[in-house]
Amino acid sequence: METKKTIRVLIAKIGLDGHDVGAKVLIFWLRDQGMEVIYTGLRQSVEQVVEVALQEAVDVIGVSILSGSHVSISRKLMKRIRERELGDVLVLFGGTIPKDDIAVLKGIGVQGVFPSHAKLEEISAFIQQNVKHGE
Repeated sequence: METKKTIRVLIAKIGLDGHDVGAKVLIFWLRDQGMEVIYTGLRQSVEQVVEVALQEAVDVIGVSILSGSHVSISRKLMKRIRERELGDVLVLFGGTIPKDDIAVLKGIGVQGVFPSHAKLEEISAFIQQNVKHGE
């Protein structure tokens, strides 16, 4: 009988964005879906988030962002992820993200982009379908 590994998700708030209600709603939803969720808290740096991801051996890094700095932060984050050899980690961005920026984020390497109107079910299904378990 094969046991399924619990998906470990890191939810991060990078930069000066101080609004985290949406992130907290997502955290509770993902926990209800059987995932283990670690929350960095507000005002983290890219370096702090990547170090927590390494220490906690997460499968997913989800960045909640409402400040409009998603493109510059995603560039820094993906660069740091490559430097620290975390290539198997699924990276998601959610929040206030204009439709035109979705392709930009995906071009930078973000695998999933979920604007504010995304459904919680859509996010958890994407994670379950795309997370890599060291395969």
